[in-house]
Amino acid sequence: MTTVDSGADRKVRVRFAPSPTGDLHVGGLRSALFTWLFARKHAGDFILRIEDTDRRRYKEESVESITGSLRWVGLDWDEGPDVDGPHGPYFQSERLPLYQQYAQVLIDSGDAYECYCTPERLETLRAEQVARKQPPGYDRHCRNLSDAERAAKRAEGITPVIRYKVPFDGVTVVRDELRGEITYENRLIEDAVLLKSDGFPTYHLAVVVDDHLMEISHVMRGEEWIPSFPLHVLIYGSFGWELPLFYHLPVILSPEGGKLSKRHGAAGALQYKEQGYLPEALRNYLVLQGWSYDDREEFFPTLEDLIEKFSMERVSSSPSKYNFEKVLWFNQQYINHIIELDDLTQRCLPWLQDAGLIGDVSIGSAEYERVRDAVALIKDKMRLLSEAPELLSFFFGDPDEYSPDMLVPKKTEASAIGPALARVREIVAATGVDDEEALEARLRELGAEIGLKAGQLFMPIRVAVSGRTVSPGLFGTLRVLGKDQTLARLDHAIDVLGAGSTAG
Repeated sequence: MTTVDSGADRKVRVRFAPSPTGDLHVGGLRSALFTWLFARKHAGDFILRIEDTDRRRYKEESVESITGSLRWVGLDWDEGPDVDGPHGPYFQSERLPLYQQYAQVLIDSGDAYECYCTPERLETLRAEQVARKQPPGYDRHCRNLSDAERAAKRAEGITPVIRYKVPFDGVTVVRDELRGEITYENRLIEDAVLLKSDGFPTYHLAVVVDDHLMEISHVMRGEEWIPSFPLHVLIYGSFGWELPLFYHLPVILSPEGGKLSKRHGAAGALQYKEQGYLPEALRNYLVLQGWSYDDREEFFPTLEDLIEKFSMERVSSSPSKYNFEKVLWFNQQYINHIIELDDLTQRCLPWLQDAGLIGDVSIGSAEYERVRDAVALIKDKMRLLSEAPELLSFFFGDPDEYSPDMLVPKKTEASAIGPALARVREIVAATGVDDEEALEARLRELGAEIGLKAGQLFMPIRVAVSGRTVSPGLFGTLRVLGKDQTLARLDHAIDVLGAGSTAG
């Protein structure tokens, strides 16, 4: 039986090690979040390492996507590509001599061997195994080649790969901190490739070498790596290195229960930003995918709050299902109830500027106060920051065009609305719009005086000033628009009605 002791008394040093082959998606972001929270909880170090050895799938722009996504949700790192540290470099492609050195150590100790099998032979082998209904895997053809046979292969110009020599007999016992001990029969573990013929390592060698040299104490990674776990433990044992503690995080499934992918609408983290999500809301939802504080609390607005309450002991080993509607609900709750109005206003400014509704606005200026007052009126209707321009457009530009019919409520005589709006105009001109309660009381008196219910009077005013039948609170809207704008829009509505109406 092969076992290797894990040391739990070391300084906490953890890493997030994504592959730059695309955008950072929610599953990877959740892993980074758990890892970061654990580090900060224990006053440890969080290392960002870029595992860029898959050169065929490597995308340079993905590195910026990864770092931008982490920063957007508030995660920083103590060592990484743009933060110097004593364990660099932090791109695996810049560490190739290290992997080649340690692969040779394993060859010299007899724990690894050169494999000269061609891709064609391996493909034929797999086809034969499938035909015989056997599990696919390497047949250890080159494991016991003689020195003469290896020399002959080199003479043919074949550059070998390096494979790990898994023991034939016995078992390997590994411990996952979320699941306990797992036992594997060594005979079922494949002699995996450690170093490819181009000199680049596979994940199996690179992750062990890097985690050891970077003094990683705890590893949080996806549960898809559990099948490779015994191989990694064996490699640690061959080097005589101390194991980190391992936590294989539960997978996040699609709403239907399958693998979460773009097909289900899964987006990269920065795409959530582009859609108008708040980083706090996405972060809050993701931390609950596999972790809970108790049976009641589900909102954790600040990272400080999460650091205080987070613990790996409350991470589940069971998968969770991603709920897109719940993510949107969290975002709406943050916009409607959690973040402060000034904060929300400042986050809306770029969206309003990009839509051409406002120019540069200085915090504290009269224009900023007007935007702030408008945001206060619509915040309870907003789910995404991207909805701000549509919800606020009539405050900062002409309202949408409307027909005379829209100004006439159901069961109301069209001929009554023009005169009613003219009386409304007189009241606004005399009293202004700043005192909402006084204006509302005066207009209700007007309605009773001219025989219109409040709704019959207020609807045409709403359409006149906003171009919509549904808008924020009417009297707050008038106050934010101001007296002059309100009068101008009432005048326009009266003109529209003058062109005739067919409603009644």
